[in-house]
Amino acid sequence: MHTDDDTPTDPINTPFEWIGGEARVKALTERFYDLMDLEPGYTALRAAHGPNLDNARQRLFWFLCGWLGGPQHYTEQFGHPRLRMRHMPFTIGIQERDQWLACMDQAMGETDVPADLRERLKNSFFQTADWMRNQGV
Repeated sequence: MHTDDDTPTDPINTPFEWIGGEARVKALTERFYDLMDLEPGYTALRAAHGPNLDNARQRLFWFLCGWLGGPQHYTEQFGHPRLRMRHMPFTIGIQERDQWLACMDQAMGETDVPADLRERLKNSFFQTADWMRNQGV
């Protein structure tokens, strides 16, 4: 798509729109936590989440909506995410980081996140997940 002055424009304004809106973010979040329960390769990650994933599922969905440029559900409920502070009680080392990233990448693949967006998100997720580490830093 081009404007009258021949400047390329992107018809999709945000990653939230690109991924397909709330329903697609919800599907991604649900698959992420389902995989965490199902896949033996994510046991350290799963163990860090405690016995019940319901709260984590809801909060990640709310957070991702806003982080991707959609509705700010998380900040409306809880204020600024303060991700590092909120995750300090949990052991997050290289293993947990890598399992989180692998689980999210698998979930993105299984929920058909567009390849270009998936690559962008993998980079952003890595930066955030690495910053969240509180063990082995």
